[in-house]
Amino acid sequence: MTSSPSPASLLSDAWKDYELLDGGDGMKLERWGDFVLARPDPQIIWPRIGPEWTRWDAWYHRSNKGGGRWEYRKKMPESWTVKYRNLTFKIAPTGFKHTGLFPEQAANWDWCSERIRAAKSKGREVSVLNLFGYTGAATVAAAAAGASVCHVDSAKGMVEWCKENARFSGLVQAPIRYIVEDCHTFVRRELRRGKKYDAIIMDPPSYGHGADGEVWKLETNLWPLLEDCQKLVSEDPIFFLVNAYTTGLSPTSLANVLSRLFASHGGTTATGEIGLPITAGGLVLPCGIYGRRWW
Repeated sequence: MTSSPSPASLLSDAWKDYELLDGGDGMKLERWGDFVLARPDPQIIWPRIGPEWTRWDAWYHRSNKGGGRWEYRKKMPESWTVKYRNLTFKIAPTGFKHTGLFPEQAANWDWCSERIRAAKSKGREVSVLNLFGYTGAATVAAAAAGASVCHVDSAKGMVEWCKENARFSGLVQAPIRYIVEDCHTFVRRELRRGKKYDAIIMDPPSYGHGADGEVWKLETNLWPLLEDCQKLVSEDPIFFLVNAYTTGLSPTSLANVLSRLFASHGGTTATGEIGLPITAGGLVLPCGIYGRRWW
């Protein structure tokens, strides 16, 4: 068994339809296809400078009472699409500042796709479980690489959005199961059924609620979920990927978790930060951490 002794940074820098133009004063300025959006980001603690900030088409203003609102400088469609390699995703500014896509995860989509294609080239069928799947970028990437995918999220609207992304990417007929359910509840049910998966992807929130009101808190609920997911891994697994955005959770902590979880399985572990290049000034915006285990 080998493992990464220190965190390693990943950079999602292969985008053409997305660009992080600049950052400053707690805001990031992003080009999503033909439109430029300004959104809050707590990691941006340096001042705003430069002429790029006159380019915005929509600006998200936080409310002191929670949530916020978009200010539009010009008429914009409710949604549009952007491409990443052979994938197409729906983008829509939401009332909670998100757009339906985390572009920093592109490095993980590429990594998962490469590992799936390598297994397929050896004649293997590959099954992937994507938990907390959100709008399904990782699901679509895995399906495009040739895997059968089970996409699980507790929010029906997000699962429907995943179906749209699959349609935009030409994957309507791909073997994707769409499940609206609390993720841990679904995992326990799969265990009772004796189900196995060759690869598992998860992007757990810091805090949330399941489809039936179940409370999720990452610090207390992640390890029990991971223990159950470890039992879902097939006899010849390919990879296990965890993303986290919880402030204060260290990549080293995530490495410890994965090493303890798969102590008897062998494999290689790598963890670190994942980020996006900022065009102005050549900086990098940190966008959470990742943990990978592969065989």
